[in-house]
Amino acid sequence: MADLIQSINDIVNGFVWGVPMMILIVGTGVYFTIRTDFLQIRKFGYAMKNTVGKCFQKTKAKPGSVTPVQALTTALAATVGTGNIAGVCGAIALGGPGAVFWMWISALFGMCTKFSEVTLAISYRERNRKGDWVGGPMYYIKNGLGTGWKWLGAIFATFGCLAAFGIGNMTQVNTIATTIGTALTQFIGLSKEELKLLYLGVGILVAIIAALVYLGGLKRIGSVTEKLVPVMALIYIAGSLYVIVTHAQHIGPVFLSIFEGAFNPDAVMGGVLGTGIAQVIKSGVGRGLFSNEAGLGSAPIAHAAADTNNAVQQGLFGIFEVFADTIVICTLTALTVLCSGVKVPYGQSDIGADLAISAFTTSFGGRTAGVLVAIGLTLFALSTTLSWGLYGTRCAEYLFGPGIIKPYQVIFCIFMVIGATMKLDLAWAIADTLNGLMAIPNLIALLLLSPVVIKLTQDYFRKNR
Repeated sequence: MADLIQSINDIVNGFVWGVPMMILIVGTGVYFTIRTDFLQIRKFGYAMKNTVGKCFQKTKAKPGSVTPVQALTTALAATVGTGNIAGVCGAIALGGPGAVFWMWISALFGMCTKFSEVTLAISYRERNRKGDWVGGPMYYIKNGLGTGWKWLGAIFATFGCLAAFGIGNMTQVNTIATTIGTALTQFIGLSKEELKLLYLGVGILVAIIAALVYLGGLKRIGSVTEKLVPVMALIYIAGSLYVIVTHAQHIGPVFLSIFEGAFNPDAVMGGVLGTGIAQVIKSGVGRGLFSNEAGLGSAPIAHAAADTNNAVQQGLFGIFEVFADTIVICTLTALTVLCSGVKVPYGQSDIGADLAISAFTTSFGGRTAGVLVAIGLTLFALSTTLSWGLYGTRCAEYLFGPGIIKPYQVIFCIFMVIGATMKLDLAWAIADTLNGLMAIPNLIALLLLSPVVIKLTQDYFRKNR
């Protein structure tokens, strides 16, 4: 039975994360980039001033909402996850240094895609029975395209509430448990039975933490991510920069290999991959999209709760979100691996965080590197779990009403314990497929509602000229 499920999933996954789908996602970003006159480039300074610049302002949100910065950090908590470490390492192994260049390209256009998603999320959100702002693709499909399109919103919500159990729950908690177990094994020898008990304990602990956060509702999720995201980002950024600086002599050659490998992979890797530039582009674009989630429709669910009346102004946070996730954190992971001089096993598909640990080891030593990456992965995965719990809840609420919220959250926490103690190869694959399937109804809605995004953007910048 498992083999049958695996084979079916492989077929579907080959479509949703295949070249045609990547072209559609990136193409949507290109379309919005052209229609907004290259907004993410032309107004980049303005966007940073009105996003990063506001992170230091103390504001209080109205009931049923969170501050714009809390909405950003909730979305960032979901996007900045294991893909920023393990995913980037996998992209380099499959596509070589050139994959990093195509990751940047996907992020460049993804900034405009996510800007459009967030703008629509604010424009078409609504209040639920508790008085909270709710929104996202299912709501801008229903309220923007009309009730005749509610079926498309229901498809998105179905994929969303199911995907949350995989990509935002079991796989993340499993990463936390196994990473902590690996780090502890370096200091104290642990038997297989002791590791199983450790994994179970980690799963229970994470479930308790998540339950306490969910009990506090929307505001507590925003409050936790507002504090957690900057801390986890600073720890990882500082560690990565230290490795890069201690191998500063390699920075120039590494950037050269990135640009050269993007168009001539054989010149950099001596024909190891054997599949040429197509594999390099697919690896870079695919892992980039998986990391920043531009076009998938997940982040707008968090942004819809922002205490703001200006859709375009909140949309600017979408630009910063992709920039921070891919251009900053993913790039730092790539430079850490490539500058460190560790041997990259090109062509292998099962490369993950171990490659990053090896890179950190060159500057910190084995034990310290293991602990540092463990801390980074744990914080990244925990934050992802908290945010995807919100995404899944909102999708389930759209389908079944507010009465489903608590039962969904209870089941969500139970699956955290299950995920910590299981082998999750199939769960990862299915979650990856469901995550990609979310993009299809979202991209359809984005393209159909593009005139709204263009008009709102033009009106906003005309008033603020």
